[in-house]
Amino acid sequence: MPVALVTGGSAGLGRALTRSLAEDGWRVVVDGRDPQRLASVADHPNVVAVRGDLVDEWHRGALCAAVDREGRLDLLVHNASTLGPTPLGRLDQAATEDLLDVWRTNLAAPHALTSDLLPALVAARGVLVSVSSDAAVEHYPTWGLYGASKAALDHLTLTFGEENPDLAAYAVDPGDMRTQMHQDAFPGEDISDRPLPESVVPRLRALIAARPPSGRYRAADVDVPALETVGA
Repeated sequence: MPVALVTGGSAGLGRALTRSLAEDGWRVVVDGRDPQRLASVADHPNVVAVRGDLVDEWHRGALCAAVDREGRLDLLVHNASTLGPTPLGRLDQAATEDLLDVWRTNLAAPHALTSDLLPALVAARGVLVSVSSDAAVEHYPTWGLYGASKAALDHLTLTFGEENPDLAAYAVDPGDMRTQMHQDAFPGEDISDRPLPESVVPRLRALIAARPPSGRYRAADVDVPALETVGA
């Protein structure tokens, strides 16, 4: 049985991907900070939920211990992230501590967790996925802290891939989605026209199954019929 770890798996794209993998026979270790949301995804027998915050070293240790108990790791998905202070503001108004808070969650924690789990992931010839954003390559007013952290995460992810040839490493821009994070970025606005995270999962699953060369991909550009090969 393949094993995945999906951070931030209690909401949004992480939750949708977790449910898809679990229903397809994967064992999925997930984490989240909100106990109620985490419980809502942990009701599946193939889901192992670990409550906590990725910036905490002890929590990352608990995730690694959960993976160790499963005996392997085929897929690591960095989905957990933070926008930083909301409403979003200009870069010249951001405090250094705001920058550090965003980078602790969006960059330092994924780097540390990947480093800890790298031996297991490489041993399984696994897949590393970091959920990116168009803000990593475009320059939107007020999105500077978040965009910079995602650009740096893209770089780290693909460097892990270069340094470990047996690993497939992908930075994936899922596009706009109807999630709480997206709503937080646009307070008071109607985001009902954005697609649900569930609509992105087939494209993400297709990318993982097809295993193209490591690189940065837009979910919208992934060939969905490749999903027919999913099942590993």
